[in-house]
Amino acid sequence: MRNTGCHSFALRSNSRKSLSPFSIALAGILLSASAFAQETPEATSGGEPVFPSVLAPLIAPDNPAPENPAPDNTTPKPKPKVKPKPPRETALSDDPTPALQPETFFATSKAAERYAEIVDKGGWPRVGAKLNPGAKGAAVQALRRRLAAEDDTVATTGLVFDAALVQAVKRFQLRMGLRQTGVVAGATLHELDVPADVRQRQLAASAQRLSNVEFPYGPRYVAVNIPSTAVDAVEGDHVVRRYAAIVGDPDHHSPEVSTKIMAVKINPTWTLPVSIIKNEIAPKMQHDPNYLSRMHIRVLSHQGDEVDPRRIDWSSERALNYTLRQDSGAHNSLGSIRISMPNSHAVYMHDTPTRNLFANDYRFLSHGCVRVQGVDELALWLMQDAAGQWDQETLKAKIASGEQEEVRLNHPVPVVWVYMTGWASADGTVHFRDDVYGVDEGDALAP
Repeated sequence: MRNTGCHSFALRSNSRKSLSPFSIALAGILLSASAFAQETPEATSGGEPVFPSVLAPLIAPDNPAPENPAPDNTTPKPKPKVKPKPPRETALSDDPTPALQPETFFATSKAAERYAEIVDKGGWPRVGAKLNPGAKGAAVQALRRRLAAEDDTVATTGLVFDAALVQAVKRFQLRMGLRQTGVVAGATLHELDVPADVRQRQLAASAQRLSNVEFPYGPRYVAVNIPSTAVDAVEGDHVVRRYAAIVGDPDHHSPEVSTKIMAVKINPTWTLPVSIIKNEIAPKMQHDPNYLSRMHIRVLSHQGDEVDPRRIDWSSERALNYTLRQDSGAHNSLGSIRISMPNSHAVYMHDTPTRNLFANDYRFLSHGCVRVQGVDELALWLMQDAAGQWDQETLKAKIASGEQEEVRLNHPVPVVWVYMTGWASADGTVHFRDDVYGVDEGDALAP
């Protein structure tokens, strides 16, 4: 699986055909809805900000409107109607079972075999129609047969969408990471109509990837399942808290990583990678010499001395010889917290100033790093045995002070990022997510 880390760009993916129609449509709707947010100075992609164009003020403060304006006899144009955002369909699972456990590889492999048998028997029927509780007819019968293929508690006979069938739909939605509405429509209908052979391939490919994961499970660990855009904080074999995440986009994959969390950085600075300087900063500085100062980014020489950015020829390759560092604070692309986890991909988990993006169904938006909703709570959980007394008020006060501090963990916490589009819990419960990176087909065919 291709990955780029937080600090580099990748060639455009050739696997877009592997994206599901739902993912593509949902991505278009939600990315357009959040376009304004991503063009603000705070917007980031993983560790990389999406730098904005300069917006002129609508009304200059030294040019107030006249006290007695001339009457305006023109008919005012009606304000355009703002289309409501589409209803959110995804939801973090409330299942206390971690997505990744020591038993996950074996359970997923067995599930792949079980789904191969389903495929050999002809798969399952398409539902193909929206259905509400109380509905009657042949489509309800098809829904029963479809659910029963995976859930042996579902009665296969009956033409009424009754209370028992509503509960079966909710169990299905839970396994797909969807809101448990009991209604068959939208994303739920799409997931129901995914063919059995696709599901079998997801399980087989995920098991293949898991076979290469070497991870030292401990009493406490953190697991990120990239397709789920979720982070599990695990203690005593149970999820103590699951967090929504923003992960790498289809052109900048979040990599599969197994390492340890060593420290939590409070009020971090951010050093820009050369790729960002070349592709984003240099072109902007040629048109707006004050851009870096507005973004609170300093230019440093190799000796660490601050350099006036207006004295640099930003059209020259020599501009790449400087270090650009963004000051800590509310404007910083990493937000107020960075979770340090040494690895060869130079990726990490962090806060973000654009927290509104966590409300999206589609959260494949970064350049490789993982942004965590509620990262301050995760940081406190990690710092339980760190030096000093850390609680919510103490951490909040430290962030508000603007002071930088690196809190080293006395006992590093194992962390793993995996790419599971299909997986099974120890009890055999099977879960699926979209293969947004389009890697399952190739991985399933690998020896």
